[in-house]
Parts: sequence; structure tokens; C-alpha cells
Amino acid sequence: MDLMKVVDEHFKEERNLPDFKVGDTVTVHYKIKEGAKERIQNFRGVVLQRRGTGINETFTVRKMASGVGVERIFPVNSPFVEQVDINKRGKVRRARIFYFRKLTGKSARIKEKIYTKS
Repeated sequence: MDLMKVVDEHFKEERNLPDFKVGDTVTVHYKIKEGAKERIQNFRGVVLQRRGTGINETFTVRKMASGVGVERIFPVNSPFVEQVDINKRGKVRRARIFYFRKLTGKSARIKEKIYTKS
């Protein structure tokens, strides 16, 4: 087995994050240290991509703030990510929705997945 894979498996923590995908609207509760204080800041937006595997996995979330698009990359295995809440499940056909950056207004909506109980 590759030495890097052995190290990754050894240092990998078990995270209880939900199974979210590209196109979902999520709220990331992120821990911020300001001097000696800690607080949790919420970042709510659409998941543009998930990339990497194992300990190096990250996801990008985009939101609109005062008419300006803001993107932030979060490591999945970061101890600063407290929790991830799924607000809406999106229906997209691509693994990376970078075309979403150009869209504004009504065209920037993502269809919602409807789950039926069976």
C-alpha cells in the first residue's frame, strides 16, 4: 500500500456530516477565533463543487452578499466546521456548476428535488 494512503487513513477523523451534493443549498456552521474568543458563523449558499478524496476533500459554497457573489472553500475534515445543515436539495446534471457564477436573478434558481415517501 502507498505510504501516503497509510498516513491519510491514520489521521482521518470520523465526521458526522450529512450526505450533501452539488446544487444543494447548505448552511455551514464555521468556528471563528477572534483573539481569545470563539464564535460560530453561519455561511449559507449553494454547493458549487466537491473535490478531492479522503483527508483532502473540500467543497465550495457560493452565496450572494449585497449583490456580490462570495465563494468560500471548506475542507470536509476541518475541525473548524462544526456542522452542515441541508436547507434544500438541488437537481443539477453536472458535478461542478461553475456556470452558476454568470447567472443572476430568476435564471440563478436551481430546481428542487422532490422526495416521495415509499
